[in-house]
Amino acid sequence: MNIGVLGTGTVGEAIASALIEKKHHVKMGSRTASNEKASAWVKKAGKNASQGTFDDAASFGDLVFLCLNGEYALDAVKSIQLNHVKEKIVVDLTNPLDFSHGMPPTILDEYSIVSLGEKIQQELSTAYVVKTLNTVNYKLMVDATIVNNGDHHLFVCGNNSDAKNKVKHFLVDNFHWKPHHFVDVGDIKSARTVEAIVPFWVTVMQALQTPLFNFKIVH
Repeated sequence: MNIGVLGTGTVGEAIASALIEKKHHVKMGSRTASNEKASAWVKKAGKNASQGTFDDAASFGDLVFLCLNGEYALDAVKSIQLNHVKEKIVVDLTNPLDFSHGMPPTILDEYSIVSLGEKIQQELSTAYVVKTLNTVNYKLMVDATIVNNGDHHLFVCGNNSDAKNKVKHFLVDNFHWKPHHFVDVGDIKSARTVEAIVPFWVTVMQALQTPLFNFKIVH
Protein backbone atom coordinates (compact mmCIF):
# COMPACT_ATOMS: atom_id res chain seq x y z
CA MET A 1 0.00 0.00 0.00
CA ASN A 2 1.11 3.58 -0.62
CA ILE A 3 1.02 5.48 2.68
CA GLY A 4 1.65 9.14 3.44
CA VAL A 5 3.15 10.00 6.82
CA LEU A 6 3.01 13.70 7.68
CA GLY A 7 5.64 14.62 10.24
CA THR A 8 9.38 14.05 10.67
CA GLY A 9 9.52 13.81 14.46
CA THR A 10 9.83 10.77 16.69
CA VAL A 11 6.25 9.62 16.08
CA GLY A 12 6.39 10.17 12.32
CA GLU A 13 9.66 8.28 12.00
CA ALA A 14 8.39 5.41 14.17
CA ILE A 15 5.19 5.03 12.14
CA ALA A 16 6.98 5.39 8.80
CA SER A 17 9.75 2.94 9.71
CA ALA A 18 7.29 0.33 11.00
CA LEU A 19 5.31 0.61 7.77
CA ILE A 20 8.45 0.18 5.66
CA GLU A 21 9.20 -2.99 7.63
CA LYS A 22 5.75 -4.23 6.63
CA LYS A 23 6.69 -3.70 2.96
CA HIS A 24 4.48 -0.65 2.41
CA HIS A 25 5.61 2.26 0.23
CA VAL A 26 5.88 5.34 2.43
CA LYS A 27 6.30 9.02 1.59
CA MET A 28 7.27 11.21 4.54
CA GLY A 29 5.87 14.75 4.34
CA SER A 30 7.21 17.95 5.82
CA ARG A 31 7.02 21.68 5.16
CA THR A 32 9.68 21.49 2.46
CA ALA A 33 10.35 18.77 -0.09
CA SER A 34 14.04 18.68 0.88
CA ASN A 35 13.67 18.46 4.68
CA GLU A 36 16.95 17.15 6.17
CA LYS A 37 15.33 14.82 8.71
CA ALA A 38 13.12 13.32 6.02
CA SER A 39 16.15 12.91 3.74
CA ALA A 40 18.06 11.10 6.47
CA TRP A 41 15.11 8.81 7.07
CA VAL A 42 14.73 8.01 3.35
CA LYS A 43 18.42 7.13 3.12
CA LYS A 44 18.09 4.80 6.11
CA ALA A 45 14.71 3.29 5.18
CA GLY A 46 15.58 2.20 1.65
CA LYS A 47 13.94 1.87 -1.74
CA ASN A 48 10.30 1.94 -0.60
CA ALA A 49 10.79 5.27 1.17
CA SER A 50 10.45 8.74 -0.30
CA GLN A 51 9.86 12.30 0.84
CA GLY A 52 8.01 15.45 -0.17
CA THR A 53 5.85 18.24 1.15
CA PHE A 54 2.82 17.63 3.36
CA ASP A 55 0.65 17.87 0.27
CA ASP A 56 2.91 15.50 -1.68
CA ALA A 57 2.64 12.86 1.04
CA ALA A 58 -1.13 13.27 1.33
CA SER A 59 -1.51 12.93 -2.44
CA PHE A 60 0.76 9.86 -2.54
CA GLY A 61 -0.94 7.92 0.21
CA ASP A 62 -3.94 5.66 -0.18
CA LEU A 63 -3.90 6.00 3.61
CA VAL A 64 -2.53 9.05 5.45
CA PHE A 65 -1.10 9.33 8.98
CA LEU A 66 -0.92 12.72 10.71
CA CYS A 67 2.06 12.57 13.09
CA LEU A 68 2.39 16.30 13.67
CA ASN A 69 3.15 18.62 16.57
CA GLY A 70 -0.32 19.60 17.76
CA GLU A 71 0.58 23.26 18.04
CA TYR A 72 1.30 23.49 14.30
CA ALA A 73 -0.78 20.61 12.93
CA LEU A 74 -3.62 22.70 11.56
CA ASP A 75 -1.23 24.90 9.56
CA ALA A 76 0.21 21.77 7.95
CA VAL A 77 -3.24 20.37 7.23
CA LYS A 78 -4.28 23.63 5.56
CA SER A 79 -1.50 23.14 3.00
CA ILE A 80 -3.16 19.96 1.70
CA GLN A 81 -5.32 20.20 -1.41
CA LEU A 82 -8.75 18.72 -0.72
CA ASN A 83 -8.78 16.72 -3.94
CA HIS A 84 -5.60 14.96 -2.76
CA VAL A 85 -7.42 13.40 0.20
CA LYS A 86 -10.86 12.93 -1.30
CA GLU A 87 -12.51 9.86 0.25
CA LYS A 88 -9.21 8.82 1.84
CA ILE A 89 -8.81 7.77 5.45
CA VAL A 90 -6.66 10.16 7.48
CA VAL A 91 -5.45 8.71 10.79
CA ASP A 92 -5.00 11.57 13.27
CA LEU A 93 -2.40 10.94 16.01
CA THR A 94 -2.00 14.59 17.03
CA ASN A 95 -2.33 16.11 20.50
CA PRO A 96 -2.84 19.88 21.06
CA LEU A 97 -0.58 20.21 24.08
CA ASP A 98 0.70 23.36 25.75
CA PHE A 99 4.04 22.86 27.53
CA SER A 100 4.61 26.55 28.22
CA HIS A 101 3.64 26.22 31.88
CA GLY A 102 5.71 23.10 32.52
CA MET A 103 4.69 19.52 33.14
CA PRO A 104 2.19 18.05 32.88
CA PRO A 105 1.02 19.93 29.81
CA THR A 106 -2.45 21.39 29.34
CA ILE A 107 -4.64 21.51 26.24
CA LEU A 108 -3.93 24.55 24.04
CA ASP A 109 -6.58 27.21 24.62
CA GLU A 110 -7.80 27.22 21.03
CA TYR A 111 -8.69 23.50 21.32
CA SER A 112 -10.24 23.53 24.78
CA ILE A 113 -13.81 23.58 23.40
CA VAL A 114 -13.53 22.26 19.84
CA SER A 115 -10.86 19.58 19.51
CA LEU A 116 -7.94 19.52 17.11
CA GLY A 117 -9.39 16.34 15.62
CA GLU A 118 -12.65 18.14 14.82
CA LYS A 119 -10.83 21.07 13.23
CA ILE A 120 -8.74 18.71 11.13
CA GLN A 121 -11.93 17.03 9.91
CA GLN A 122 -13.41 20.45 9.12
CA GLU A 123 -10.35 21.39 7.08
CA LEU A 124 -10.14 18.00 5.33
CA SER A 125 -13.85 17.91 4.59
CA THR A 126 -13.41 15.45 1.71
CA ALA A 127 -11.55 12.90 3.86
CA TYR A 128 -12.53 10.49 6.64
CA VAL A 129 -10.57 11.51 9.74
CA VAL A 130 -10.10 8.81 12.37
CA LYS A 131 -8.60 9.81 15.72
CA THR A 132 -6.59 7.05 17.38
CA LEU A 133 -3.12 6.08 18.72
CA ASN A 134 -2.73 9.52 20.34
CA THR A 135 -3.06 8.12 23.88
CA VAL A 136 -0.05 5.79 23.77
CA ASN A 137 3.72 6.07 23.44
CA TYR A 138 5.17 5.87 19.93
CA LYS A 139 6.82 2.50 20.61
CA LEU A 140 3.49 1.06 21.67
CA MET A 141 1.72 2.57 18.65
CA VAL A 142 3.62 0.27 16.31
CA ASP A 143 3.79 -2.81 18.55
CA ALA A 144 0.94 -3.28 21.00
CA THR A 145 2.52 -6.47 22.38
CA ILE A 146 5.30 -4.70 24.28
CA VAL A 147 2.88 -3.88 27.12
CA ASN A 148 1.05 -6.77 28.84
CA ASN A 149 1.27 -8.85 25.65
CA GLY A 150 -1.19 -6.49 23.98
CA ASP A 151 -3.90 -6.84 26.62
CA HIS A 152 -4.96 -3.19 26.85
CA HIS A 153 -7.29 -0.82 25.04
CA LEU A 154 -7.13 1.81 22.32
CA PHE A 155 -9.68 4.58 21.75
CA VAL A 156 -11.02 5.31 18.26
CA CYS A 157 -13.38 8.03 17.06
CA GLY A 158 -14.52 9.43 13.74
CA ASN A 159 -17.61 10.19 11.71
CA ASN A 160 -17.44 7.24 9.33
CA SER A 161 -17.97 3.72 10.68
CA ASP A 162 -16.41 2.00 7.67
CA ALA A 163 -13.28 4.15 7.95
CA LYS A 164 -12.95 3.31 11.64
CA ASN A 165 -13.30 -0.40 10.91
CA LYS A 166 -10.65 -0.23 8.19
CA VAL A 167 -8.26 1.55 10.57
CA LYS A 168 -8.86 -1.10 13.23
CA HIS A 169 -8.07 -3.88 10.73
CA PHE A 170 -4.95 -2.04 9.60
CA LEU A 171 -3.67 -1.68 13.17
CA VAL A 172 -4.37 -5.35 13.85
CA ASP A 173 -2.58 -6.47 10.70
CA ASN A 174 0.42 -4.15 10.98
CA PHE A 175 0.93 -3.13 14.62
CA HIS A 176 -0.30 -6.19 16.57
CA TRP A 177 -3.36 -4.56 18.16
CA LYS A 178 -6.06 -7.07 19.14
CA PRO A 179 -9.45 -6.80 17.37
CA HIS A 180 -11.49 -6.80 20.58
CA HIS A 181 -9.34 -4.17 22.31
CA PHE A 182 -10.61 -1.13 20.43
CA VAL A 183 -13.03 1.20 22.19
CA ASP A 184 -15.09 3.14 19.67
CA VAL A 185 -16.14 6.28 21.53
CA GLY A 186 -18.23 7.75 18.74
CA ASP A 187 -17.95 10.51 16.15
CA ILE A 188 -15.13 13.02 15.77
CA LYS A 189 -16.56 15.23 18.53
CA SER A 190 -15.28 12.58 20.94
CA ALA A 191 -11.77 13.73 20.06
CA ARG A 192 -12.38 16.43 22.68
CA THR A 193 -12.24 13.84 25.45
CA VAL A 194 -9.70 11.53 23.79
CA GLU A 195 -7.24 14.42 23.47
CA ALA A 196 -7.99 15.48 27.05
CA ILE A 197 -6.72 12.10 28.32
CA VAL A 198 -3.17 12.97 27.32
CA PRO A 199 -2.26 15.46 30.11
CA PHE A 200 -3.41 12.77 32.57
CA TRP A 201 -1.35 10.20 30.64
CA VAL A 202 1.72 12.41 31.16
CA THR A 203 1.01 12.59 34.89
CA VAL A 204 0.82 8.79 35.07
CA MET A 205 4.02 8.48 33.03
CA GLN A 206 5.81 10.71 35.54
CA ALA A 207 4.50 8.64 38.43
CA LEU A 208 5.48 5.32 36.82
CA GLN A 209 8.73 6.72 35.40
CA THR A 210 8.10 4.97 32.10
CA PRO A 211 6.04 5.76 28.98
CA LEU A 212 5.48 2.07 28.29
CA PHE A 213 2.05 1.57 29.78
CA ASN A 214 -1.57 1.81 28.67
CA PHE A 215 -5.09 1.76 30.04
CA LYS A 216 -7.28 -1.35 30.22
CA ILE A 217 -11.06 -1.02 30.53
CA VAL A 218 -12.67 -3.55 32.86
CA HIS A 219 -16.45 -3.88 33.13
